[in-house]
Amino acid sequence: MNSKLDFLQPEQGFLGLSRQEMRDGGSADIAVIPFGLEASVSYGGGTQEGPQAILDASHQVELFDEELWCEPCRSMTLATHVPIAPDPSHEKALDQIEQAVRMCLDEHYFPLVLGGEHSLTIGAARPFLQGYADLVILQFDAHADLRDGYEGNRYSHAAAMRRLLDAPGVDLVSLGIRSLSAAEAEFAAAAGERVQFYLARDRKAWDLEKIVSFIGDRPVYLTFDVDVLDPSIMPSTGTPEPGGLTYEEALDSLRTLVSRCRIVGADIVELAPIAGMHAPDFTVARLAYKLLSYMFVGKVPEGKAGRI
Repeated sequence: MNSKLDFLQPEQGFLGLSRQEMRDGGSADIAVIPFGLEASVSYGGGTQEGPQAILDASHQVELFDEELWCEPCRSMTLATHVPIAPDPSHEKALDQIEQAVRMCLDEHYFPLVLGGEHSLTIGAARPFLQGYADLVILQFDAHADLRDGYEGNRYSHAAAMRRLLDAPGVDLVSLGIRSLSAAEAEFAAAAGERVQFYLARDRKAWDLEKIVSFIGDRPVYLTFDVDVLDPSIMPSTGTPEPGGLTYEEALDSLRTLVSRCRIVGADIVELAPIAGMHAPDFTVARLAYKLLSYMFVGKVPEGKAGRI
């Protein structure tokens, strides 16, 4: 396909696949966009290194999925954009990722942005905010990110969801929340159904069918902050919060919501790699592959799951 987009060679991109290893009849065109934004971190740093760590770790991910009982990549064409160097101006950097996502959509790719701090979602989601009057933001996160700015920055990672809700008609469904300010709690309460929290401490009682019903056929932008996972398995993030989800708990929710909702774009953010510690990088890479697999392959084949 001729493209105005600047892509890496397939062997350098996500999963490190050659053209021969992708798509044997599938129809999913996916653009992975590495964007190492680090503009407003307020505790631990390192998110600028996140995208490359995910790409590197992805080359070690097994292509066969023991749950879906297939190689999901066979149903995809993955193209990885050349990593974008964020502009030193925070607002211009958000414009950059907006433009990259918009170009991918113009060329009929599904965009998956690899971050980078969570504020990048403000830019990455703009084409969807402008294109859909009834967009739902599906947020996996330890933090509410509903401040109306933080440390003097309206575009802070701590204000990412608040800036998305500036657009009328947008609803927010947040899973895994376990850290928020009094002002954020007050804002959420005043917002009514527009903001729905599924707190991490209540995860055994989450009603995923209720979320699916609430979303219905509306378009969904999914943003996955890796700090939704417990620090025991995800220490490599700027603001780790105890009491998070296990990997399997995150997959259980993703499996139901992603395979049954109309996901139009996504990002995975806030990995801050720790030198010499490969497990968190690999966990995020595998999670990204699972996310795409649930979207473009779907449910577990009957009678296959867990069988050799």
